[in-house]
Amino acid sequence: MKLFSFDPTHNLLPQDGTVIYYGKVFKDATANQYYNALLQSIAWKNDVSNIFGKRIVTKRKVAWYAEKPFSYTYSNETKIALPWTPMLIDIKSIAEEKTGHTYNSCLLNLYHDGSEGMAWHSDGEKMLKKDGAIASLSFGAERKFAFKHKETKETVSLNLEHGSLLVMKDEIQDYWLHRLPPTKKVSSPRINLTFRTIVEQ
Repeated sequence: MKLFSFDPTHNLLPQDGTVIYYGKVFKDATANQYYNALLQSIAWKNDVSNIFGKRIVTKRKVAWYAEKPFSYTYSNETKIALPWTPMLIDIKSIAEEKTGHTYNSCLLNLYHDGSEGMAWHSDGEKMLKKDGAIASLSFGAERKFAFKHKETKETVSLNLEHGSLLVMKDEIQDYWLHRLPPTKKVSSPRINLTFRTIVEQ
């Protein structure tokens, strides 16, 4: 297990994809404002998954926004995107400026505390741009984020800070899994915004 300190020019992965951690791109006061506003204004709903024919409702809450009412299917559940809010457009423009990529949608996750996380997975849905960039912004509690190579099983991890930006791109989804492991050390919420590019079929 490798734990990296912040270096915006460094690819955290040794092979088969790219992960760039930009660190904190918002000052604490601005990050706090976004965090509080996102908690209150986003249309949060409990996430639903269909696994082996069983419908599971998670404690984690999600929301899906985009420039069009795109449908997005994962875990055998389909969501229809809500229209951008002015705040999400502001955050998106900063992510685009920092990363040099454009995005037309955003999947948001609300983790109420460290007991809620995300299991190993890849974002390989067919509607996502192939090898496209996914910009992940974090607000609230600092959480560990981990990657695992599908073949070598090598793992890489880092801590995502309040107001920070991470980008996953290139062939990463073909070769790496990622997760947000649960922890007993965190008792406060975290909001994660993942800006993506949907390609209409």
